[in-house]
Amino acid sequence: MLTTSRKALAALAAASAASIAFGGIAQATPATTVSSTTPDHRGGHHRLDKDVRFSTFNASLNRNAAGDLVKDLSTRDNAQAAAVAEIIQRTNPDVLLVNEFDYVEGGKAAELFRSNYLEVGHNGAKPVEYPYYYVAPVNTGVPSGMDLNNDGTIGGPDDAYGFGVFPGQYGMVVYSKYPIDTAHVRTFQKFLWKDMPGALLPDDPATPAKADWYSKDELAKVRLSSKSHWDVPIRVGGKTVHFLTSHPTPPVFDGPEDRNGRRNFDEIRFWSDYVTGGRAARYIYDDQGRRGGLDRGARFVVAGDQNSDPRDGDSLPGAINQLLDNRRVNDSRTPTSNGGPEASRLQGLANLTHRTPARFDTADFGDAIGSSGNLRADYVLPSRNLPIKASGIFWPTLSDPLSRLTGVYPFPSSDHRLVWVDVRLPHRR
Repeated sequence: MLTTSRKALAALAAASAASIAFGGIAQATPATTVSSTTPDHRGGHHRLDKDVRFSTFNASLNRNAAGDLVKDLSTRDNAQAAAVAEIIQRTNPDVLLVNEFDYVEGGKAAELFRSNYLEVGHNGAKPVEYPYYYVAPVNTGVPSGMDLNNDGTIGGPDDAYGFGVFPGQYGMVVYSKYPIDTAHVRTFQKFLWKDMPGALLPDDPATPAKADWYSKDELAKVRLSSKSHWDVPIRVGGKTVHFLTSHPTPPVFDGPEDRNGRRNFDEIRFWSDYVTGGRAARYIYDDQGRRGGLDRGARFVVAGDQNSDPRDGDSLPGAINQLLDNRRVNDSRTPTSNGGPEASRLQGLANLTHRTPARFDTADFGDAIGSSGNLRADYVLPSRNLPIKASGIFWPTLSDPLSRLTGVYPFPSSDHRLVWVDVRLPHRR
């Protein structure tokens, strides 16, 4: 999300080793969960000349309290989950990141959404099967034991390592039709912000010192990622595509120190340095202590709600451009929709002054006076060695019968739209 009315505030007002599940029987660990239920639905033989659809969707499947998401997904009658699932079914991604999906240890929520919603047809849409998924802990809602917002008290969502009411709120999950290389998944949940060279650490404007919003003791613990950064290798035929997933903090809800705007900038920079590799990524270490970024020539797709528009909104200038302008990133075919321009015209307000074309918008924030307007916030960015064959945003116009799935505020699914990109893996080995 990226808006002037944080969902989490509205809600307040109203392990290290992976596990594998076969046949739906999970062997979970406290840290991460990777699941495969059946052999690949294509019989395990993937044609390398077939396009592969990668997608991201901030589905707003976060809840107000721990356990609420499992409760909602334990039946098949949750209207929002059904709308989210139908959007996924109608776009049918091969590999999908879902942002704002509460983390539940052992992967129970991910499995319930899969079995009760994705694998059940909705309104004529065909069920979609994802034999593999990946979930892991995130920083949101994890108590830091420090006064990170400097309000004189310790505790609450704003003093967690990432804003959240309970551990795991606003988490994420990866679903895949292709096998996940579990042995080589890398997570960066605990990477320290201070360990990024040239980090934009926030400054207390009331003091002459620089970058002193956090104390020395706090900097020794403050993490860069507001949720987490995951490198999830997907095996397509005999090739690997690194699915690089994250959900940087919204660059608002702070003060003149701009701690969220600066963090958002550096969370985006992390992936830019990681895919550049070499000396640019030398400082990076994962949660298992392995260092460095991707090898030159590696195939990757960066995906997630980056909470940054190239030209509009509240993120620091150039934040998302760190990825869009990276010479190893392919942004040659920007996803578009017809619903975005229509919503921009109907809502007016901040949208009237935007410079990013409304057909690129992925988030519907424009219904309230004082809001940021609709923005391009969600991205699927392949590497340059993955040609883009097609792309799109699921945002139908109001005259389209499927607009019942996106609608207008209050939204039946989410204020974000699913974004997809089809890439082609080269046939040669």
